[in-house]
Amino acid sequence: MLTGIQVTLIGGDARQLEVIHKFSELDASVTLIGFDNLQHLHSGVTRSALTVEALEKSDAVILPVVGTDDNGVVDSIFSTSELLLADEHIAALPKHAKVYTGMAKRYLKELCSKQGIELVELLDRDDVAIYNSIPTAEGALMMAIQNTDITIHGSICMVLGIGRTGMTMARTLKGLGATVKVGIRKPEHFARAWEMGFTPFYLSELSHQVTNIDLLFNTIPTMIVTAQIIANIPHRAVIIDLASKPGGTDFRFAEKRGVKAMLAPGLPGIVAPKTAGRIIANTVSQLIMDDVYSGRNA
Repeated sequence: MLTGIQVTLIGGDARQLEVIHKFSELDASVTLIGFDNLQHLHSGVTRSALTVEALEKSDAVILPVVGTDDNGVVDSIFSTSELLLADEHIAALPKHAKVYTGMAKRYLKELCSKQGIELVELLDRDDVAIYNSIPTAEGALMMAIQNTDITIHGSICMVLGIGRTGMTMARTLKGLGATVKVGIRKPEHFARAWEMGFTPFYLSELSHQVTNIDLLFNTIPTMIVTAQIIANIPHRAVIIDLASKPGGTDFRFAEKRGVKAMLAPGLPGIVAPKTAGRIIANTVSQLIMDDVYSGRNA
């Protein structure tokens, strides 16, 4: 239990509802900032404006998956007011407090570093990223089905990158009966892809490998699907870019050539916010409990 622990949530989307529920169940004191339009509050949950006073007793601050933009603005679908996280807000936190987010941009990293507050990026964790890869793959499949006139079964699919999301994506496609080509860089990943029944190739061969594909799923967050690559892709093919913004695809050239290409980051929060919220809630609550009990045993 987290009795006596003060948790503050600032902004977010439907995923945060699961986080609120989890911490309420664990008997934490929960303060919501940027939830003006939320209709029902759990017992022990209060609302507040984004002020220094609201943060002074916080043991943990939970931000949305993308913590802030480059100017410190925190998105919230539950409020029409702008939430601007500034230096004085982080400075008001107790020094033992931690800030949790999915991934942090430079603004937030510098803000926390300046004030000596630990910043935890959840998407850097293997467990969170692997759990998140499941709704990501399901969402990508939904987009593929909606934007093609063929079945996944029997199609030729390509997955670029065989990391945590790429692995799940490739296995899901293969399970549906697709031929799956996997673009990789390292020999050990080549061997693993081959062992799993995929058709691996090195990314240096990408321009030659795309000539017969129906679907391309990119998970590499650098420019990999360039104009040269797109020039070799069949017009019927669909590109679904799962990398974080701005993705790894030349969307301008794809549009010019008439190849359908879509950037689709953040699919867990779109297609399965309840599941994605539980992943965040379970991970953050466990991390806080670990801190609490390690502190008690120190």
